[in-house]
Amino acid sequence: MAEGWRLIRSPPPKGEQWDSPPVPRDRTHRVRKRKRERTTLLTIGGVIPKGDHRDVEAALRADGWTPCGAGDWAIALRSPDGTRAARITPFDPTGPYAATLYREAAHTRQVPELFDHRRLTGGGDLQVMEFLRPVEEAEAVAFQSAIGARAAEVAELADIVRRVHERARRELPWCGPLDANPANVMRAADGRLVVTDLFYADGPNLYTADPALIVARIPEGERRFMADIPFASTGPWKPGEQEALRAGIESAQRDADAG
Repeated sequence: MAEGWRLIRSPPPKGEQWDSPPVPRDRTHRVRKRKRERTTLLTIGGVIPKGDHRDVEAALRADGWTPCGAGDWAIALRSPDGTRAARITPFDPTGPYAATLYREAAHTRQVPELFDHRRLTGGGDLQVMEFLRPVEEAEAVAFQSAIGARAAEVAELADIVRRVHERARRELPWCGPLDANPANVMRAADGRLVVTDLFYADGPNLYTADPALIVARIPEGERRFMADIPFASTGPWKPGEQEALRAGIESAQRDADAG
C-alpha cells in the first residue's frame, strides 16, 4: 500500500482520440455545455447519480463501462468506445490533488487529459481521464528520473508536481512522498508519455494508526469507506481485518461524540 494504488490496463482498442471541448463563448454557454458534457463524458447516455463509489460503479456498468484494472486504492472501468477510463475509489484523500495536478499541468501534455473529477459520498473519488497503455520499464524509469531531476524537458511539470504535492503535505494527514514507481508512467493514444498517480495516502501508517487519531484528524464524511478500498496490489485483506478496522473507528467515534 505504501506505493499507492496501481492499475493493470489492457491496451486501448483502435480508434480516434476524443478532442477537448472548445472554449465556450460566454458563462451561460459554459454552464449549459458543462452539464451536457457531464452526462456524455461519464455515462455515454445516462446520468451518474449522486452517491458513493458503489452508486457510480453501478451506473457506469449499466451504461456499458467494463472493468480494466484494480489496485490498492481504486478500480478502473473503461468506456464503451475504449477511449476513456474511470478511476473509482471508496476512499482517497489525495484524489483532489491528483485532479489539480492534471488540470494545472494540462498544457504540458505530460499528464493524462482529465475529463471529469468529483468527490463521492463518504470520502470516495472519481476521475474520468483518457485511456492509457503501459510503456517499457526503461522508458518509464527515465521519465520518472527526469521529473525527479527537473530535466529541461519536464521542468515545468516538475515544478507543478512539487507545488501541488507541498500543498497536499500541508493540508492532509498521512500524505505520502511522491510515488516514483515506473508503472505510473503511461502512454496516451497520441503517443506522448504521461505520468499518473504521483500522490498517495501513506497507507501503512494510516491503516495502523490509533483509531482515535484517525477520528480526530479525518472527518467522518471523508473516511466512511476507509475499510472498503480494493487492496488488490499488496493485499488482499486478511480475514476479519476490515471488520476490525470499522469497529475500532466506530468505537473511537462514539468516544469522541461522548466527549
